[in-house]
Amino acid sequence: MDVESAIRSRRTHKAFRPDPVTRDLLDELLEVARWAPNHHLTNPWRFRVIGPLARAKLKESAGPEAAPKLDRAPTLVAATALRSEDPVQDQEDLCATACAIYAVLLAAHGRGLAGYWRTPGVLRTQRGLDALAIPRGERFVALIHLGWPWQEKRPPDRLPAENFITYLD
Repeated sequence: MDVESAIRSRRTHKAFRPDPVTRDLLDELLEVARWAPNHHLTNPWRFRVIGPLARAKLKESAGPEAAPKLDRAPTLVAATALRSEDPVQDQEDLCATACAIYAVLLAAHGRGLAGYWRTPGVLRTQRGLDALAIPRGERFVALIHLGWPWQEKRPPDRLPAENFITYLD
């Protein structure tokens, strides 16, 4: 699959088959992340593959209303960015981490997996961060849901490019 086709055909899935993504396949996907662009090659991203005990702690922290959403996918990966005291570097590292996450989602799609980028409220709380051992020196960016899709998804309508492109003289 070429890059443009992958970008145009990747979808957010919320219904997954129960089979977890294997560790070998996860290692392949997360290895792709290191090729994301990042200024000064800081490699600011950190990934935590969430096992059963960590998921249970996260669900407990989320509470009864939000916890079921954490069971949508068989495999969850928390992505964080290292924080920098330099505000410019901090912004660049956050953006680089977002690029790394997208690279993981595209690599997963290219292998037939479905993915879902979430930023659940529980991971904007200290209790949720503690459940995944995310230290203060890291900023939560995404909870990546991964698995094999139940069905194909049609692309949503998108705004035409002229709605967000401006050419300046």
